[in-house]
Amino acid sequence: MAVAAFFFLAGICFASWASRIPDLKQKLALNEGLLGLVLFALPIGSIISLGFSGWLIHKFGSRKVIILVAICYPSALITIGLTGSIGQLVTVLFFFGLIGNLYNIAVNTQAVAVENLYGRSIMASFHGIWSMAGFTGAAVGTLMVSMNNSPEIHFCLVGVLVIATVLLVKGFLVQKDRADTNQPFFTLPDRFLFKLGLIAFSCMICEGTMFDWSGVYFQKVVAVPKAYTTLGYAAFMATMATGRFIGDYIATRLGKQRVLQGSGVLIATGLLLAVILPTISFATIGFLLVGFGVSSVVPLVYSSAGKSSALSPGMALTAVSSIGFLGFLLGPPMIGFIAQSFGLRWSFTVIAFLGLCTTVVASLINWEE
Repeated sequence: MAVAAFFFLAGICFASWASRIPDLKQKLALNEGLLGLVLFALPIGSIISLGFSGWLIHKFGSRKVIILVAICYPSALITIGLTGSIGQLVTVLFFFGLIGNLYNIAVNTQAVAVENLYGRSIMASFHGIWSMAGFTGAAVGTLMVSMNNSPEIHFCLVGVLVIATVLLVKGFLVQKDRADTNQPFFTLPDRFLFKLGLIAFSCMICEGTMFDWSGVYFQKVVAVPKAYTTLGYAAFMATMATGRFIGDYIATRLGKQRVLQGSGVLIATGLLLAVILPTISFATIGFLLVGFGVSSVVPLVYSSAGKSSALSPGMALTAVSSIGFLGFLLGPPMIGFIAQSFGLRWSFTVIAFLGLCTTVVASLINWEE
């Protein structure tokens, strides 16, 4: 329950920030192009943190790291609300991304330790709680906007509640997960971890596409009324969250390999359905399938990486996360490039076949490694 609480706190912090982007855009008088450049500071911070996250967690243990960053993360959120210039916002977003990714690796390392104590798959449920927190954070953001509360007040309220919860539950975390062997600051993943990283890459390139382009696809290709442009995204998010809560049960019954193989098929089928039959009904069904497809991939990959015999859990998770995160970053701009030249339907077709790589790579892995 303590580790689940930390997943929830991470999700609600990120969703709170995301829900107030339009207000911060208006506050600093940013146009769309400038906003895009400002927002890029966040993934840059995330990428840089990948260089040392695993080593920090291996050296000091995930418990110490997660307690520290779980206090710093809402503090950075509060600071975002207090920024008064573009330079300040870029700087704070950089650290928000850096701390957020360190939080991600540390809390997943804790989850691996808890899963080992349970002796069965529970990682997907933790990620489901993160998704549930995203819905909660978005709802709170909507409420705050309707009450005309500024981002400063909103973020301060969330930040204080998050820090108070951290102090309340920190004593129940897994006490020790550090490996007994010394490991270098940086090390390359072995063959098994590299293949897990490729699966994460294939899935996260699809996730990034859904997050950034689903609304555009419904607007431009499906040609829905303005009120329905977010329907595809909502369908995707709903099944992704649902799939995570049932993913552990399915993985326990069928095994990780079969679930990952089926996930790639669902992703490809859903995207191709939306491409071949771009009507509101079939496109929505397609995006529902994509949500189910991506739901359990990253949790199962993280779970497998955390059991690596070659690296400590923190180092292994960082290695796999680094490869997967490239997909999350490369997917949206690649969609734009292909769409500019050939159209959005061709872009989604390419992403469908990349999603199918999840099935291919999962079939090539020796799960006894």
